[in-house]
Amino acid sequence: MIERPDVDALLAGELGQWLEEQKAVREEAKKKTWNRRFIALAIVLPFLVFIWITFRPDAGIMIWATFLLGGIGIAWAQAPVFKAIKDVKVGINDAIADTLGLAYSHDCKPGMPVELAKACKLLPRHNRSHFEDEWSGDIGGIPFMLQEAKLQERRGSGKNRRWVTVFQGVVMSIGYKRRFHGTTLLVRDNAHRTFFGGKRDSIKIAGMELDYADMTHPDFEDRFDIYTTDQVEARHLIDPLYVERLIALERSYRGEGVATIFHEGSLVVTLKTGNMFESGSIDADDDRRLIQRTVDQFARISDLAKELNSREPLTGI
Repeated sequence: MIERPDVDALLAGELGQWLEEQKAVREEAKKKTWNRRFIALAIVLPFLVFIWITFRPDAGIMIWATFLLGGIGIAWAQAPVFKAIKDVKVGINDAIADTLGLAYSHDCKPGMPVELAKACKLLPRHNRSHFEDEWSGDIGGIPFMLQEAKLQERRGSGKNRRWVTVFQGVVMSIGYKRRFHGTTLLVRDNAHRTFFGGKRDSIKIAGMELDYADMTHPDFEDRFDIYTTDQVEARHLIDPLYVERLIALERSYRGEGVATIFHEGSLVVTLKTGNMFESGSIDADDDRRLIQRTVDQFARISDLAKELNSREPLTGI
């Protein structure tokens, strides 16, 4: 277990002083947003009425134009508040990361964990992606990186075309002291099926061929499948205790989205969690509650990283 940052100590130090200064900034952002809303209404509504009276456009075109202009107006009006919230969030998460000896970045590009997860098909097919909230460094001497991912797929056609979120959660890598002899993949039950619906005997990912591995655990068969290039190492790494930790993790997030891969010197985990680490608010009264929630969220994830790293690869094989 990592030592959780003390929220009261954070608020009593530099972070608390900075947040006190941000109160005036946030109040000013609220005023700007209200002013912009008034300006947007004063411009958009008369313009739409003018278009309707003068040109008598088709109702469908008018509805489309109303939504388009309304969306532009709302985005412009809300921009000061969104910026203030993001600035507060970054300031808080920076302070939490600094206490833990980690680096934090709000805006980030997909790193090694994401690229490996994609190559090994741990993440669903998607057409666009967004990444944020990168935490990186060492946790108790263990190399660690986490990024939040939101992946969306475009579905439907014509008027029914829409963006569907197929994954929202975290992708993290946990370093091991030794490299693995093989590559072992743990995925949802029946994630890789044959044409007739049964489990595949082997799969090809990232230029490797992994064979199905039978594992004995009362809750395992209906939840997970394992594919590996090293059957002996797979049984050592994914034992009943490891499976119980994964099941407990899924229950804590009320989902079934966890998948892992042991490859070279890292364990990569993907987990559906929804949006996390949202510590920023336009209301200063929410600061303490949101800081505590973010600390709890990160501590739970980092504790998991240490627990999943409790098994070392076999030696002497």
